[in-house]
This record gives sequence, structure tokens and C-alpha cells, in this order.
Amino acid sequence: MAHSRARWRIVAAALPLAVITAMVGLPGTANALSTDVVISGVYGGGGNNLAVFKNDYIELANLTGSPVDLSGWSVQYASAAGAVFQMTNLTGTIPAHGKYLVQQAAGAGGTVALPTPDATGSVPMSATSGVVALVTAQVPLVGCGISCATAPNVKDLVGYGATANVETLAAPGLTNTTADARSGAMTDTDNNSVDFTSGIPKVTNSAGTTVSAGDPGDPGDPTPGTVRIHDIQGTGRISPIVGTSVTNVPGIVTAVRTTGSARGYWFQDPTADADPLSSEGIFVFTGTTTPAVVAGDSVLATGRVTEFRPATGAQSLTEIGGPVNTIKLTSGNALPAPAAVVFPDAYTKTGSLEAQPLEPNSYVLDWLETHEGMRISIDQATRLVSPVNTQFGELWVTLKPGQNPTPRGGTIYKSYDDQNSGRLMIASLIGAPAANVGSTLAAGTTGPLDYQSFGGYALMATQLGMITEGGLKKQMVQPPKKAGDLSVATYNVENLAATNPDSKFAKLAQAVVSNLGSPDILALEEIQDNNGATDNGVVAADQTVAKFIAAIQAAGGPAYDWRSINPNNDTDGGEPGGNIRQVFLFNPARTTFVDRPGGDANTAVQVVRARPTSNQVSLSVSPGRIDPTSDAWPSSRKPLVGEFLYDGNKQLFVVANHFNSKGGDYPLSAAVQPPVRSSEVQRTKQANEVNEFIQDLATKSAGRARAIVLGDLNDYQFSPSVATLTGNGTVLKTLIDTLPADQRYSYIFDGNSQVLDHIAISPAIKGYSYGVVHINAEFSDQASDHDPQIVRILTGCDVDPLPTRCLPGSPVVDVP
Repeated sequence: MAHSRARWRIVAAALPLAVITAMVGLPGTANALSTDVVISGVYGGGGNNLAVFKNDYIELANLTGSPVDLSGWSVQYASAAGAVFQMTNLTGTIPAHGKYLVQQAAGAGGTVALPTPDATGSVPMSATSGVVALVTAQVPLVGCGISCATAPNVKDLVGYGATANVETLAAPGLTNTTADARSGAMTDTDNNSVDFTSGIPKVTNSAGTTVSAGDPGDPGDPTPGTVRIHDIQGTGRISPIVGTSVTNVPGIVTAVRTTGSARGYWFQDPTADADPLSSEGIFVFTGTTTPAVVAGDSVLATGRVTEFRPATGAQSLTEIGGPVNTIKLTSGNALPAPAAVVFPDAYTKTGSLEAQPLEPNSYVLDWLETHEGMRISIDQATRLVSPVNTQFGELWVTLKPGQNPTPRGGTIYKSYDDQNSGRLMIASLIGAPAANVGSTLAAGTTGPLDYQSFGGYALMATQLGMITEGGLKKQMVQPPKKAGDLSVATYNVENLAATNPDSKFAKLAQAVVSNLGSPDILALEEIQDNNGATDNGVVAADQTVAKFIAAIQAAGGPAYDWRSINPNNDTDGGEPGGNIRQVFLFNPARTTFVDRPGGDANTAVQVVRARPTSNQVSLSVSPGRIDPTSDAWPSSRKPLVGEFLYDGNKQLFVVANHFNSKGGDYPLSAAVQPPVRSSEVQRTKQANEVNEFIQDLATKSAGRARAIVLGDLNDYQFSPSVATLTGNGTVLKTLIDTLPADQRYSYIFDGNSQVLDHIAISPAIKGYSYGVVHINAEFSDQASDHDPQIVRILTGCDVDPLPTRCLPGSPVVDVP
């Protein structure tokens, strides 16, 4: 796979902060990210002046789907400057996805009691700065100084206010009327300043009883406050009051998200202000708690204004979060009328978008920002430019049907300068039926506009127009015209492992036989080891490959043989534990693999001359890997090289690649334009390694070596890495460029039909036919997210001028 597809919300700062901490030695990096029980809230102002709650508290959260026994655990508190921890022992269990309340000392004031605590201590916590640790033992912490986050048995630690005893950086300081609560999806990034936000105290015990301090001046008062949604959204991308708490903001609930770790509701002010730059809608984030509201409820929302940035480089989503309190006034109200989606011509301006004024009549991203959180509606029939992902109810449409269309109904991605401004993602909250690219979505899709970690802006559909299937057909390869023709294909089979269901193997195998015509050589990417994502040191993939070969035979294909090299464990990237690698399948009745012993995960393959002055070359090892210890390949697949013979012992060298993914690149909707493409640096290094190998092959063979370089290069035909690989076309010829511009694609991402997979040939290959076989990327029912490609080396084409049958063409046709 080329792009990480994390759903809904990810804490984008997790990896960068860990890396930064390791580099500069920031204090208090914890031993490990806590994935089960974390500290979810701390409050030290109980019983103080203006406080509502009578007691201090520490709240814990269980992030797992199973109860956790806390017997033998403790929570421990120290002052900001102190080294002496006061301990409160814990007993009992914390329920699955539940909370656990530790009540601490009471003050002289306060009017509201905490819900029944699960454990009780007498520690007087500071209302401004302090340290709280969750410890899997009942022994006081001593001698850890300001590094208690890394002390033995410390499960989690929160330093708040003016203290150095923290995980990376301190959480906000407390007051008598504010508590710190773990924000976002409760994820632990080992950075207190990222993980916690300050807001109105709100606490839950293991029985699920929740009590909120409400507004300290008048808790529970159903009177609308003075702040309106458009005041929160403001006239720019960042809220003018971000970080402040707002009380009793009025509006009508327009939709509710009831699943996942980013639950909450959208609500909208039915009375718009006069400024078209300020949105009237916003999302209220409730975490893993399902909000007790439905569309049409008139509510008052209290919480903290936040800017949630779902991924590195992404724009932020303005929302109300922190401890949230919602007062429902009435039900059954009419929803605010949706705004019709009308996109301007240009997609975006350049530079930092957050530093520039909004121009919704000129730029699509600005139009979307001014409608963030509001109900919008597509009032025209649109064309699907991605298949429907039925698991998540997601699809992409184009509102500009004439913009860069493919012959099969998609939208072609032609350059970095043209992001296709007509695209819009729809994430249906009511599900969506299977449908393929080119299908028609009728007018009437309506819902609030969100900005999420995957896909950027998305219409969260509460009403979905009818989808009419467009009748798209899968393609196939015609039989060869001469017996000596050799077919070579590349196919990313998307994390294929022996543990996958038989149905996946059968579907992939049927495509190899029926759609690809059983290629003579098939280079596969993303073959996992025998136990798939289980990370236990297994690297062999013989069971995975054998199962695939058997499935191909069962589908009527040949008895393929295979070659590959097992990687070192957990070194080649991909799904953790999967150990993906490239594999050659070949039909021994049609071609011979030349085995030369000695190839392994660490040995570099070399081009060898038969004699010092000879142009006859071979590989030092076959199969082999190109320079596997180079700094171009960390956490990435190394190219697999094989030597083959065909058509009367003609020699062919094949290099199967899977360059590093685009993970870490900014999205097309990034906050800074043009988006940063950080992953491109490593791919360019990798391309240079392969280029140097092919140049060496060409030099030592005096240009006579036939070579095919193919695979998932994870980059576009116009990218610097592909230009480096081919030497700008002087060393290799990329065959995707021989197709018409509107047919250059093998993958669809964010509604753009784009090129990630490639086949390139050396100048010694004269006659060929080539094509992309569209069987997956455009279809809901797909065996992989990539389309395969095939090149046929035509026999009898080593003469000049080329015979007519040797002129480039395509072996690919539509299935009748």
C-alpha cells in the first residue's frame, strides 16, 4: 500500500515528539506508550475558593476492550518541586473502555460531591502545579528526581504546571475552577502538553456515573451564554478564542457520530451572522463517550475551544472539546438549511494558509473552511471518481465533470500543480452501497462538513443520493501473437499472507489467469511472511507463496516456480511483523531462472563480465538484492534482481522494486501549500541505487543487456525519483509515458487516478506491447488496491527497421 489509511483520528505528534525527545534529551520520556490504562484527569482545587467540587481527584481510563485488574497498583502524588510521593493504593478492576475515580483530600468549600469513588485517599493536591504517577506497584517512588516517568513500574505520569517532572513537556497548570483532562482519542503520546487540555472539571467513576462542575458561577443554568458558534469559528482558519472555555453555546444538533474514538456531534446556529467568512457550524468532541443527543435537538454546549490537527501538515479542525457539558433544551427542531456546494476554479493558494485571509469565491479550500462544521448539500448529479469503500461508507465525487477525466470515469492526476479542484470526499454516516468509478450519485447528498485525518475535508452524509452503477468492466490481456513472445507483469497483492482467507487467494489467482493471461514472469510486491502480521521473528514466506501458486493452478493457470530472498526480521517496513518482500513467479515451461548461489538479505548483487574484455555479463548471485546495506533502504524493501533465459536462451535481467511509501507526506489539503513531500528524499536515493546498477549493467554489456525494472515505485511518472531512476529517459524508458495522458494510472487515492506502479525497459528491448490492466483500483470489489501492469517482449524484433508487429501497442482490452 502506498498511503497510510488510519481512520478518523491519529495523534500526529506522537512519532515526531518521540524522535525529538530522543535527539535533544528532553526530560521525562516514559519507558513506553501506555496502551491499556492511563491517567485521564487530575484536579487539585477541590473545596477551594470558587470551586464547585468538594474534593481533589485523579481519574483513570481503560483504553482496552477488556477489564483490567488494578489490585496491587497505586496512584502517587508529589509537589512540583518535591521528591516525596504520597501514595493511594488501588483495588478492584477498571471496566473495558471505562473510568476509575480516585478521590483525594477535601477542602473547606465546594458545593458538589464527586460520584462514588473507586478508591479514596487523603492527599491534598496542588491546585496549580504537581506530579501524578500511575504505578503498577504499591511501593513509594523514591530517588527518581525529575525523571520519574522512566522509573520502574511507572505506567503513566502527568506533570502539570511549573514542574520539570513530566513526560516531555508539562500539562497546563490548574486553577480552582479548571482541571486537566486527557484530550483527543485518549491516546498516550508521552507528551503531557499534547495529551492534556485544561477545562471545567468533569469526572466519571467505574459505574459510569459522570458529574460535571458546569459553569462555576451557575452550574446547570440553561441560559444561553454570550458566545456564538460564529464567534468561535471566526473569519480565519484558527479560532480567535482557541484555548478558552465557552459556556452554553446554543445551536441545533445536525448529526451525531456514535462509533469509534472520535465520537461527538455537529451543531449549528440557525441564525447566521452577516459575515460569509465565519462558519455557523462546529463539532463537539466527546471522545469515546456517545453523546446523548440526536439531530434536531436544541442544545447548549460547554467546553474548551480547541484546534485539532489530525495529521502532520494537515489543517486543523476547530471544535469544542475538553470536558464537555451539553444541556438539551428541546427536540424535533428543523435543521438549518444546507448550503449548496459550489466550488470556485482554483484549488488553493500558496504559502501558509493559516496566515492568509479566506477567499471562498476564489479557492476551493477556502470555500470549505468557511463552511467547516455546517450542513452542506450537493445539489447536482455527480460522478464517482473512486469506488465506494463499503466498510467505511466512503467515496469521492467530482463536481467538475469535465476536469481531467479518464476514459473510464475517473479524474487523472497529471502534475503537482493540478490537484483536481472538483474532488470532494463523502463519508456517509448511514453507509453506502458498493459502486465503481464512473457511477452516478444523484443530487441530494447532505450533511455537515468535517476535516479528518484521512481525506481532509469530507461531507459527513446524513442523506445520500441514489447511486446508479456506471457499468464499468474489468480488463484482460489478449493472447500473444507469437509463441516466442515473453510476458512480464508486476502486481502489488496488498499484504498477502498465508493467514489470509482462501477467498483472497482465489480472487488474486483468477485475475492472474483470466485477466493477466498467466504471465511468463510475475513480479509480486507485498508478499508477507507465513504468519502475516504476527511479529514473532518468522521471515519465511514459502507457505504464502505455495498457497498462491496452488490457487493459480486451481484457477487453470500454470505450475509456477518462484524465487525470492527473505529479509531480515522487521527491517523492510510495511505492516509490523509482516516482513513484506518482492517475489518472482515464473512459468518454467516458458522461461528459465538462472540460479547463482550466495544471495541473501545482506549480500549485494554485482554485474560480472565473463572475461575482462567480454560484453557477456551475468549476476554474481541470482536472485540477489541491490546494495541492501546502503542508507537508501532503512525500513524499506530492497530491490530483488533475477537473471532469466527465454526464447532460445536470450538473456533477461529483471529488477523488482517496492520503494518506500508516501507516509509522512503532507496531504493535498495541507495547511502549507504546496504540500511537503518529505518521503521523496528516500525514494530518490533508492532510485539512484537502481539507476547505478542498470548503468553498470549497460556499460559492462556495451548496451546489449535486456533489462526490465518494474514494481511499486510509490511515485508519479513526473516525480524526481522516477526521473532519477530512468536518467531522465536516457537509461530506462518508462512505459506509462507511452500511454495517452488520460490513461496513465494504476491506483486511486483521494479521488485522483494516479501512477504508483511502473514498468521501465532498457534500450536493448526493441519490440514490445504494454498496458495497465484495470481490475482493482476502480472497483469496490477489489482483490488489491493496485492495478497490475504487463509488458510483452515481442520475438523477432532485434532488427532495424522494426517490423510492423514490433511497433509499440497495447495487449489490454476490455472484457466483453
